[in-house]
Amino acid sequence: MRGSIELAAWRTALIADMRAEAAVAGGAALNSIFFGGGTPSLMPPSLVAALLAEAQALWGFDRAIEITLEANPSSVEAANFAALAGAGVNRVSLGVQSLDDAELKFLGRLHGADEALAALETAQAHFARVSFDLIYALPGHTPELWEERLTRALGFGTGHMSLYQLTIEPGTRFASDVRAGTLTPLDDDAAAQLFDITQEMTLAAGLPAYETSNHARPGEESRHNLVYWRYQDYAGIGPGAHGRRGGMATVRHKKPENFLAAVARQGDGIAEARALAVPEQASEALLMGLRLTEGIDLAALSARFGLSVAALVDEAALARLCGLGLMWAQGTRIGVTLPGRGVLDALLAELVADTLVAA
Repeated sequence: MRGSIELAAWRTALIADMRAEAAVAGGAALNSIFFGGGTPSLMPPSLVAALLAEAQALWGFDRAIEITLEANPSSVEAANFAALAGAGVNRVSLGVQSLDDAELKFLGRLHGADEALAALETAQAHFARVSFDLIYALPGHTPELWEERLTRALGFGTGHMSLYQLTIEPGTRFASDVRAGTLTPLDDDAAAQLFDITQEMTLAAGLPAYETSNHARPGEESRHNLVYWRYQDYAGIGPGAHGRRGGMATVRHKKPENFLAAVARQGDGIAEARALAVPEQASEALLMGLRLTEGIDLAALSARFGLSVAALVDEAALARLCGLGLMWAQGTRIGVTLPGRGVLDALLAELVADTLVAA
């Protein structure tokens, strides 16, 4: 009984939050919806269906809308796939991370490789579009080992893959292990070699990179993630969700109890709504857009934000980076070349104009 009461409360709160957002960010029909964070694949399909019905009533759906759901590749979550597809989900993104049990244990994952493969098979049976992720450049990864792993992964035939290098983030267990000397990450040169192998193999398999870590068959790029990278508006609904609309940045309360209390108190779950200064918006648009292999149109960006090209990028640095083969320029479009993608952060630090960095 308690479960049904909690479900009803969550349904009411999420729909209220959605309605509040639509009241200030209505207009264009939705072209993508993404259920992410936590374990959305454990949501009752009836709740997913109710949220989708409400979103369609509030905004309307583009004819080719992409509705993605993130899922852990466990047998429990895979058991929901058929019903979730029936509720309207048409794309799933699986957090596989590795096809090796020892590596999954190292990464702190609860699923095993066989369970992940079974979930992948189930997903491919129920969803038109399937993506899964892998993490590479783990300690002990050699070019030969990664080629073998990636060859196997590409053999499953999904139209999209996210391939991330292991990063050691401050405050994590991995960072503590590095300090203690119990974990030795790959050095930069070894990781760069694996990055190059990844680009070559995915391109040969017909899944070229369209973003630094994301690869897809042409036409199967994640439409939802393209919204972020192209710096378009999106509504964030539910605990911890971030949004961008009309130059505003919104953040919902992260803790579920705080989110529910906020909706009851003020009609939405917003913890912070902040107007972004134009230079900050332009900086975000540059940093996001240059992750895409399509690059960005400087003239369009200049017109959008009312800033000169010189106020957006250091033109001398751009010329120098193009001369080094790390960037390209075609008309008003600029982008990062394959060699440049491996050093993207350092490249952006040189390229973005000081006026934007100072902002």
